[in-house]
This record gives sequence, structure tokens and C-alpha cells, in this order.
Amino acid sequence: MNKIVTSGLTPAIERTAVDYHTRHDPHRRASGLSDIILGGQDGLVNVLGVILGVAAATSDTQIVMVAGLAATVAESISMGAVAYTSRLAESAFYESERAREYRHIARVPELERQEIYEIYQQKGFNDELLEHIVNTITADEDTWVQVMMAEEHGLSPINRQHAFRAALVVGISAVIGSLVPLIPFIFLSVKTSIAASIALSALTLFLVGAYKARVMVGSPGKSGLEMAVIGTVSALAGYVVGLLLKVPGS
Repeated sequence: MNKIVTSGLTPAIERTAVDYHTRHDPHRRASGLSDIILGGQDGLVNVLGVILGVAAATSDTQIVMVAGLAATVAESISMGAVAYTSRLAESAFYESERAREYRHIARVPELERQEIYEIYQQKGFNDELLEHIVNTITADEDTWVQVMMAEEHGLSPINRQHAFRAALVVGISAVIGSLVPLIPFIFLSVKTSIAASIALSALTLFLVGAYKARVMVGSPGKSGLEMAVIGTVSALAGYVVGLLLKVPGS
């Protein structure tokens, strides 16, 4: 970690400032939390919908478990593959725009320089300082392109390693999320498990939503309730289909 510059502060104030900055309210690095939530929530909701539909149509616990496990495997592989290919698509788009910026700098450098000028002028820089910033950035072609990609397009590079890691995180999260609604069916009858599975899944979604808000931003209660309601209502669609297609005599 880079040393925090606190020149001009007394030792006591410096210790307090550093403690606050590094322990009580630290900046958080980008993590796989979004991928974990994506895989876990999607796996839980989809499998819950499948097993509720099957459970509504039959009273055979084994059939429900087989359907749920089959959906778990398919869901995890599918979600991991989607995460991988989507990251590669983002990477291809980034490289395409990056190559275009290099061409623009080579063919129309005056326009590209003006864009840099306008970007930092909008940030509040002006006069000699603005000219110095523009001259410094445009003195190096690679720096110039990097700034344009970040400031003009809001894009950052993604490589295959990032794509593979995202696929792995999403896939594993999907498996874990998918197993949550199946747990009651291991111990209880189908009829009892339906309500227990819905309750357990809703509670899990609520806790995940609340944790997301605490780590990132927002109200834990509101975020948790929102995720629980959306996920549960979505899954109940499967239950309705199962009731409509209920096996006679089951």
C-alpha cells in the first residue's frame, strides 16, 4: 500500500487520519462481488422456479431432486460460459475502440487533441495548467490513447484471465445458489418443502441483498427486501406453471 502523505499534521492527528482512512472507511478494490451475486442469485431463482414447478406437479421427492440437480448443473455451466463469452466480447470491443483511437491520433491529431482539451476543461482546469496537462498527455501516444479510452469512452482493458476468473466465480456461485432451495427437499416431504424452500430462498436473497448494500452503497433493509421480492416472485412463476400442468392423481 502506498504511504499516505499527511505532511503538516501533528502526530496524534496523523494517526487518527491514517486509522480512519485505512481501517474505518477504507477504499475497496474491485472484487468479484457482482459476479458472485450474479451467479448465486440467478442459480437460486432459476432452480427454485424449476423445483417449485416440478413439486407442484408431483409428490415424488426423488423427481424433484433429480430435476433440481439437473437444473443446477446446466445452470452453472451455462452461467459460467455466458460470463466468459461476455467478458471476451467486452475485451474485443475495447481492443476495437483502442485501435480506432490510434488511427484517429495518426490521421486527425488536432481533433483528438481538442477532445483532450475539452475533457479537462470540463473538469475545471484552464489557462496554463490546462495547456500543460494537454501537452503532457499528448506527448506520448500510448498515454494519449489510454486517457481517451478511460475518459471519453469509459472503458478499461479485459484479458482472458479476467474472463476465465469471472466464469469460474459465476459458475461456482451458481452451484451454491442453486443448492439452497433444494435443501428442504432432502429432509422434508414435498408439500412441506415447498413452503420451506421458498422461505429459505427468500431469506438467503434478503441477506445477500443486505450484505451488498453494506459493502457497496444503499440501505441494507431496502436492498435485501428488493432482492428477496424480485427473486421469489420470479421463481413463483414456475410454481404456477406446475399447478397448471399438475399430474392427475399426484
